[in-house]
Amino acid sequence: MDYYQIMSIGVYGSAIGLILIGLYAVLMKKHLTKIVIGLSIVDAGIHLLFIAVGYVSKGTAPIFSPAGENLVAQGTPMVDPVPQALVLTAIVIGFAVTAVALSLVIRLYRHHHTARIDQIKTLKW
Repeated sequence: MDYYQIMSIGVYGSAIGLILIGLYAVLMKKHLTKIVIGLSIVDAGIHLLFIAVGYVSKGTAPIFSPAGENLVAQGTPMVDPVPQALVLTAIVIGFAVTAVALSLVIRLYRHHHTARIDQIKTLKW
């Protein structure tokens, strides 16, 4: 195995590890803040996985220039820019969703004086 294959296995493993850590936090924790942070970790793992899938080993950036036209004529592989653009958009949306979720957790805490799911379920409005 060459360097690029070893690196891709490491990146895939890191992405899957982040997703599993986030899922553990979402499924096993009772505090709402920890659940929101777990969802954010899952989001980061999915972003990393999506970028790793779009990577081309020994590929160049798809920049349109006279030098780039020579690379295309030579048959040099290029990295697909679409996953990168989609992940940049998803990062911004994920940040906004995390901010809204944390603001809802703050509202719940102010109203119920707790942020634990098991205690909120037993309370009456």
